[in-house]
Amino acid sequence: MTPTSPGLSDLPDRTFADRVLGGWLGRIAGNMLGKPVEQGEVWTRERIDRYLRQAEALPLTDYLPEPPSDEVASALRPEWRQCVRGRIHGSCRDDDVDYAVLGLHLLETHGLAFTTEQVGELWLLRLPYLQTFTAERAAYRNLANGLKPPLTATYDNPHQEWIGALIRADVFGWTNPGAPRRAASLARRDAVLSHTGNGVYGAMWAAALISAAFTAPTPRAALDAALCVIPASSRLARVVRRTASLHDSRLTWEETLSTVAGETAGLGWIHTVPNAAVLTAGLLYGDGDFTRTVALTVRGGLDTDSNGATAGSFAGVLCGAAAIPPQWTEPLEDRLRSAVFGFDGARISELAARTVELAEYQGSP
Repeated sequence: MTPTSPGLSDLPDRTFADRVLGGWLGRIAGNMLGKPVEQGEVWTRERIDRYLRQAEALPLTDYLPEPPSDEVASALRPEWRQCVRGRIHGSCRDDDVDYAVLGLHLLETHGLAFTTEQVGELWLLRLPYLQTFTAERAAYRNLANGLKPPLTATYDNPHQEWIGALIRADVFGWTNPGAPRRAASLARRDAVLSHTGNGVYGAMWAAALISAAFTAPTPRAALDAALCVIPASSRLARVVRRTASLHDSRLTWEETLSTVAGETAGLGWIHTVPNAAVLTAGLLYGDGDFTRTVALTVRGGLDTDSNGATAGSFAGVLCGAAAIPPQWTEPLEDRLRSAVFGFDGARISELAARTVELAEYQGSP
């Protein structure tokens, strides 16, 4: 089938498939890069770079190195042993990847016409409660207690604007290439199960960003397209525009992040808004290079594994799987670990192929 979506009519099947595979591989690799230092109040940008300097790993061009001391090792997440150079044999299990798997299963099961209620039903059927966190755990508990959307997002849930819905959005971009508004619409339907406000806008923005990566000539063009799907007055839109303007003024990456960190202080390290700033800076200063994009995004701190995953997905789509340097993809061994029932041990290439088939079935490419 020749792609027929706007802007994709000249994209051969193999190129589209390679870019979808790039999205999957990039998401997994970026997630694993950031996973050991995922705890924003402990692993600040300065501390991450100190670790890398001590390990003689700057510039960062591969997964994190072995911790240079027991003191550093003790501060890392316990999963670090499966995520650092030389120790990786297949992907680590993580919710940032579980939700991509679950989103694929959602679209295979219900198609584009899925409802928010069906998202919740699939969570209860396929996703273990103890593998949910923050807003998702609150929504899961509300579902189990018989509440329906939108109450599942609002009742006893202090995390409504955190990053959880954003990390669930990639599959809607992968299956709607070059159609950011359609991708955002699907992401919104998923997000309102657990989030409100900027939490929902973050999911819409991320889905549109991934969708736009298939057709946009530059990261900045994709960011501009993604901004069009969320309210211009929202705090999320304002911080993305602010970060882009600092990049345009030729500030260094460090200066840009220091500026926006001061302007978003107090929101917390898992809130959507400051993490969107880190992501925006990573994409702009990464300038389309896969390694530089994921490395800068993770070095930016905050929710490192989630940001690394989204940045990797974006850069993987932008450049395609064949252009991702092998140090990122070969250790994954085409194997996925997942808490989603029925998917543990799946081949990454198979999931990507199913994503391509789903997009073709829906008439996206």
